[in-house]
Amino acid sequence: MSATATFEASFHDVARDLMARYYEEMTQVAKSSTPRAVHLLIAGNPVELVRAFDLLPVFPEVNDLQLAVKKKSLPYIQKAEEMGYSTDNCAYVKADIGLFMSGREAGFATIPVPAVVLCNYVGCSVYLHWFEHLAEYTNAPAFNIDVPFVRTPDGEPRAEDVTYVVKQLEQLIELFEKVTGKKFEYARLQRTVELSSQVGELWCAIKQLTKQRPAPFDAYFDAVNFMAPLYALRGTEECLRFFELVYKQLHEKAKLGQGPLPEEKIRYVIEGPPPWPYLRNFRELFSRWGAVAVASTYSTVGGLWEFGFKHDPAHPLESIAQHMLKENVCNRNFLQRYEQIGRYVEEWGADGIVIHSVKSCRLFSAGQGDMREYFAREKGWPTLLIESDLEDPRYYSQAQLQNRIDAFFEGIEHRKLTHV
Repeated sequence: MSATATFEASFHDVARDLMARYYEEMTQVAKSSTPRAVHLLIAGNPVELVRAFDLLPVFPEVNDLQLAVKKKSLPYIQKAEEMGYSTDNCAYVKADIGLFMSGREAGFATIPVPAVVLCNYVGCSVYLHWFEHLAEYTNAPAFNIDVPFVRTPDGEPRAEDVTYVVKQLEQLIELFEKVTGKKFEYARLQRTVELSSQVGELWCAIKQLTKQRPAPFDAYFDAVNFMAPLYALRGTEECLRFFELVYKQLHEKAKLGQGPLPEEKIRYVIEGPPPWPYLRNFRELFSRWGAVAVASTYSTVGGLWEFGFKHDPAHPLESIAQHMLKENVCNRNFLQRYEQIGRYVEEWGADGIVIHSVKSCRLFSAGQGDMREYFAREKGWPTLLIESDLEDPRYYSQAQLQNRIDAFFEGIEHRKLTHV
């Protein structure tokens, strides 16, 4: 099935086809004698620059979550622990390192050795060390992009910070020229950024649809099906055609008043990534209550488009730098995250907030207890804090999660009955 298939084709089928072909290309690159894979991170990624050199972006986080969904992550995690990685270390790191040390055959694809290890460092020092280790194990050249936190009261990056990141991107271009033997084409970069700009507008419009009642899709559990093409394929014609298809079909569902569940009873906002090894089970804990996520912070981990950001092909490097600095949840401080979640609750009409804390991710989880207190006490919004892990199946307790989620939604139902 082609990405330009008729609109009668389900976007779910098209997404599966696109990602299958992406993984086929990954396997072909892995078997090639000419390395052209660039390993990089999801948050604030400069994938447009990678695509402009015809290099293949490989996201270890996406590979790791695929392993977890297919319930294959634990042996790789244990492999890394046998090598000396701590049980408290990020489970994404351990799954990826364990996979590399076990032959790189993931089942859905063979993971290629990187031509460049590109750490687009956004907030997490653990990720910086992860990619340093990956470069050491593979003997690939490493390039770290140091992305400063936004430090201004209005949340806008300083001009000198944008310049600082752009200068690093220019150095990265020199490395890509050396690795590929190709001269940088400015017009090609502008085209990839233009495609990203159009995709970002569509993604923004898609996420706005969940303001309707009922929401035409779940902005957490369904949104993850859109995020893989958004990150892995952004900057390509196929990605643009896919999001045109998604918007068309979901807009039609919204007009018809159709949602992901037979009846939408509760609308909630959720913070934090899902527990990939038990994604279907975790979703059932919510859907059995008729609860639909109308917004999620996780869907902004690689880019925050719904509040107005747009890539600018007239200033491609500056645009990519802005995206890396400001437009992703991982480079936002807690007050900015509070503001983001608060806007979701108010503008998307949510009944409550769920915070899913990830045991092995200190960066994302630190401070979430205070976050819960702020929304529950200061704002008076029903807020639930639960914990498992995004990759390690050993930290998932269905009974405990179900008890807490049931109690939370019972409270929301009671509140809806008594608050007119």
